[in-house]
Amino acid sequence: MVSITKKPISKDEVVQLRNDHLCKGLRPSYEKPIMMVKGRAQYMWDEEGYEYLDAYNNVPHAGHCHPHIVQAATAQLGEFNSNTRYLHPLIGQLAKRLTQTMPSPLSVVFFVNSGSEANDLALRLARVYTKRRNVLVLNEAYHGTTMACVEISPQKHYGHGAFLNLEYIHKLAVPDAYKGKYTRDDPQAAEKYAAEIRDTIAKMPDGVSAFIAESIQGVGGQVMYVDQYLARAFEAVRAAGGVCISDEVQTGFGRIGTHYWAFQQQNVVPDIVTIGKPFGNGYPLGAVVTTPAISEAFSGMEYFNTFGGSPAAMAVGLALMDVVENEQLQKNALEVGAHMIAGLKELQKRFPIIGDVRGSGLFVGVEFVKDRVSRTPDSTAAKRIINTLREDFRILISYDGPGQNVLRIKPPMCFSKANADSLVKALSYILAAMATSSA
Repeated sequence: MVSITKKPISKDEVVQLRNDHLCKGLRPSYEKPIMMVKGRAQYMWDEEGYEYLDAYNNVPHAGHCHPHIVQAATAQLGEFNSNTRYLHPLIGQLAKRLTQTMPSPLSVVFFVNSGSEANDLALRLARVYTKRRNVLVLNEAYHGTTMACVEISPQKHYGHGAFLNLEYIHKLAVPDAYKGKYTRDDPQAAEKYAAEIRDTIAKMPDGVSAFIAESIQGVGGQVMYVDQYLARAFEAVRAAGGVCISDEVQTGFGRIGTHYWAFQQQNVVPDIVTIGKPFGNGYPLGAVVTTPAISEAFSGMEYFNTFGGSPAAMAVGLALMDVVENEQLQKNALEVGAHMIAGLKELQKRFPIIGDVRGSGLFVGVEFVKDRVSRTPDSTAAKRIINTLREDFRILISYDGPGQNVLRIKPPMCFSKANADSLVKALSYILAAMATSSA
């Protein structure tokens, strides 16, 4: 056998290959992109061997390259992997285990490859069941990359190539507890938002098919909704014959600490739940969970997904749920998240540039503003902070929101209190330096 030695590829060559052969819309993170070659738990290493703390990557939900999940995937790939036209025990086992985490009547599962596919399928289910097309979405929402998902993702509607004014997509005000039209200071906020939903539906000549919302808005800025918003919204939509879809792609599997699914925090039961990236811990796996009634309405047409529900994907999903349970990751998210939020709120007391600290578990947002009265977004500060965290402290984080001014903290679920302290301490140094330089 001839031994083949791979020639090392330089960072400059990688950049050149991207520039030559990939869409310019695929942008790397940071002003100075990083070339990552290894990951373990909540850490990653670049090509020069430098270690970074990952404070925002929710794809490796249980941690980068978790050995139990890696072993499950490689073992099943080495034994058998095909499609769902053949019987295999793992798909039923994972479907049962997944639905056991859901309230009744959510008991029927479709397995797919991503959150985008899950949301796309959820829209199909809703439209077949209601025989209507109109969809209600929250402004600033992001639900995926398929054409149908981009149509319901207003966060993508501000750039070139977006779908802006489709008559069947109806955008709703974000019930942002911090800076929405009605905020946490208004005890009637949820009902006021619900009234707007009813008014929007009343203007639809052929009725509403579905309302879809992230249980906590992610790309839109880690937005916590006003109390009772989802309950009032679900009531308004169901009264008009529509179905309610909860997008749990970023918030599921215990990330919010208090509950396994974020919709449970608002005491609602959706008609359809969509699940994505964290489910596979880096392996392409997603799911849609719905009711028998909605599934039955859809079952007249065969549903087949070449890779969705494959034995390897099912092995990975079962392994991910093993780790969440056995390593008590939901409890860790609750405890570490509370510890981190407390530290961030102490920084908020010291630095007026922090307008809001919000979140639950390991799903946290820090909003930077030019002043707390106007709450004008300070995107320059947020950008400077994430780049300084990377360059001076080797801590990786991102920012988002309509004003590009909200730090998004959603690390692997094994993130520790010591990691949280490192992040808060680094932010303290950076904010103090910024305050001194602007004085």
